[in-house]
Amino acid sequence: MAKKSGNRLRIIGGEWRSRMLPIADVEGLRPTTDRVRETLFNWLQPYVPAARVLDMFAGAGALGFESLSRGASEAVMLEKHAKAAKQLKLNAQTLGTTEANIVATDALTWIEHESEPFDIVYLDPPFNKGLLPKAIERLDERGLIKSNGWIYIESEASLADLPIPKHWRLHREKKAGMVMLRLFQAET
Repeated sequence: MAKKSGNRLRIIGGEWRSRMLPIADVEGLRPTTDRVRETLFNWLQPYVPAARVLDMFAGAGALGFESLSRGASEAVMLEKHAKAAKQLKLNAQTLGTTEANIVATDALTWIEHESEPFDIVYLDPPFNKGLLPKAIERLDERGLIKSNGWIYIESEASLADLPIPKHWRLHREKKAGMVMLRLFQAET
């Protein structure tokens, strides 16, 4: 599904618009496509500047780096695969950003120890691994989303019955091929 240009990712907007970044050659890595990111960031445009964002399953870093390019104050990018995490760190150096906090870790373990909430959380885990329900439940239990914060979920379109907390209001939803995009806002 991912549009890769020779295993490279293109930043589509903001300060680093049109910058190309290498992507680690890791099986199953599927960066969010340009078209999907354009839709997502049109939805989130007013909320990204100065936001503290969490990219729980960073992969190629498309959502975290795109957020920083558009003015986010910090992007915590969690990536379990060592090779992908190393490439994320190299890409942050290439961009000259200190606002990218890349952590080579299991996302579900990391959030058990985090206490500072985020303005925007991106949930785009590897498909067909059962990670999304656990991530949603733990984020909510730990209170890691600020009041009126945003939660973006990208999943396989066939995935149903997610444990969406009652105080998350569906703001936007769209199907793009075999992928479902959902944006929720955590109400107070």
